Amino acid sequence: MTTATGTYTPKPGAAPLPRMIAAQAALETRMLLRNGEQLLLTVVIPTLLLVLFSSVDIVDTGSGSSVDFLAPGVLALAVMSTAFTGQAIATGFERRYGVLKRLASSPLPRWGLMAAKTASVLVTEVLQVILLAAIALALGWSPHGDPLSVLLLLVLGTAAFSGLGLLMAGTLKAEATLAAANLVFLLLLVGGGVIVPLDRFGGAQNVLALLPISALSDGLRDVLAHGAGTPWRDLGILAVWAVLGLGAAGRFFRWE
Repeated sequence: MTTATGTYTPKPGAAPLPRMIAAQAALETRMLLRNGEQLLLTVVIPTLLLVLFSSVDIVDTGSGSSVDFLAPGVLALAVMSTAFTGQAIATGFERRYGVLKRLASSPLPRWGLMAAKTASVLVTEVLQVILLAAIALALGWSPHGDPLSVLLLLVLGTAAFSGLGLLMAGTLKAEATLAAANLVFLLLLVGGGVIVPLDRFGGAQNVLALLPISALSDGLRDVLAHGAGTPWRDLGILAVWAVLGLGAAGRFFRWE
């Protein structure tokens, strides 16, 4: 009786690109959700602002329900906190500690790494929108409008803030990125039409309206609170910021 001996030839090599991107995106999402500071920015602060300013008459939001004005702005703030502030800080420190340099030498291409980070941001934003929408509905929010317009605003807002966040993380030192990202977050929270209506800023209103957070919050408010049609002006502003931010990040981002 003879026994045939098989010959097994190993086939080393990288996994398929989609699988690598999906695995990296899952890792990025788990790391983000386990980070206390990131959760503070992405979940706790927007939730507290929504509940506090909807329940207590601190800021005059004009006629109508406070939550109808605040909910779209807080959704915009959630996008900014994840796509800009959180991503800038996390990526900045990954760059400082050499994580990006090591990942850049792996089979995953650099654009694949950025795609994975973007996918992680989108997954986190979906969770944020679900949570904040549920809280707003419990507080009496009554949204209406075109869901496609809302989706376009959120996607373009994510692209704009991601580009700006990656640009900051790829050009500044980690400590400078930490300080600058938090400072920008606070300034845009106050002056971006999130909590305080832009018409309260007098002559500066027209300038502030060109900021990405203002375009996103006002666009979402027009659709969800007023039932307006597609907010082309706000979409145009976000598209310009997205092109400028992503283009500059692609050109000036340093991996080490």
